[in-house]
Amino acid sequence: MQFADHTDDPEDTEYSAVERAAAASRSTWVSVVVNLVLTVLQITAGILSKSQGLVADGIHSLSDLVADFVVLVASSQSQRDADESHPYGHQRVENAASLVLGALLLAVGIGMVWSAFQKLQSPETVAPVGVVALWVAGAALVAKESLFRYMLAVAKRVKSSMLVANAWHARSDAASSLVVGIGIAGNLLGYPILDPIAALIVGFMVGRMGWEFGWEAMHDLMDRAIDDEEVAAIRRTLVETPGVSGVHDVRTRKMGDMIVVDAHIEVDATLTVEQGHDIAVEARHRVMQLHRVLNLMTHVDPWHRPDRDHEPVAG
Repeated sequence: MQFADHTDDPEDTEYSAVERAAAASRSTWVSVVVNLVLTVLQITAGILSKSQGLVADGIHSLSDLVADFVVLVASSQSQRDADESHPYGHQRVENAASLVLGALLLAVGIGMVWSAFQKLQSPETVAPVGVVALWVAGAALVAKESLFRYMLAVAKRVKSSMLVANAWHARSDAASSLVVGIGIAGNLLGYPILDPIAALIVGFMVGRMGWEFGWEAMHDLMDRAIDDEEVAAIRRTLVETPGVSGVHDVRTRKMGDMIVVDAHIEVDATLTVEQGHDIAVEARHRVMQLHRVLNLMTHVDPWHRPDRDHEPVAG
């Protein structure tokens, strides 16, 4: 997700941290209601109709319900004001929440794969399923796809990577419901083994999604830089600031959905310290206004003069 480098479109900057948190809360509560209903319906129908695939999908919905609460807690905690122990704020709670979400999904996926594998070891124990399982799987598919489209629209509007991740999680749920529906249909057509095979595929999907979420979150917690295109946009804003003659050593790191930036700006060497400071303040103001930057630390260098920043330190 990227912010525009100029504010021609007011939607690029009109959402404050509080508004983004409110949007996350609303959309996530919708997801809570949908997943709560689906969890009860799928597990109950799966047990009654003897469909392992539907039960697995119900457990998937249950993990979604837990994930929704993780998102709600993270969204609330990340909006806490900066304090002495956390001078940059608490935005990285979102990264930590994504890591927890990934670990949860990975564990659930492994459990589902193991259960399905055991069933496939004894195919004669796979019972025919009831037709009600197919209707429930179809209803779950429609509900999850609708939830995905709603949550993705909200995430793009407020530019929240955590909500984008949760939305695509809902899309993976829709895909799993489709796989389960195919497995149930195969069982009803006389191929009982297709139901645990569907459960096995769903387990792999859930585990893979958990690994990807956890891996991305771990990199963000390790101060991974943002993409080159967004760095270039921030650099352009700095260069276009009156009084800035050049920019180098732009470094970035993620802080939740926000960015912390360090940059060296070059100004006329004949300016006073006060004039150089004023230019740096204006550059910081512009970057924080036009980009999703939480803080910009500037270092002022003389333009076309040796700045001694890159000289080796004497031993």
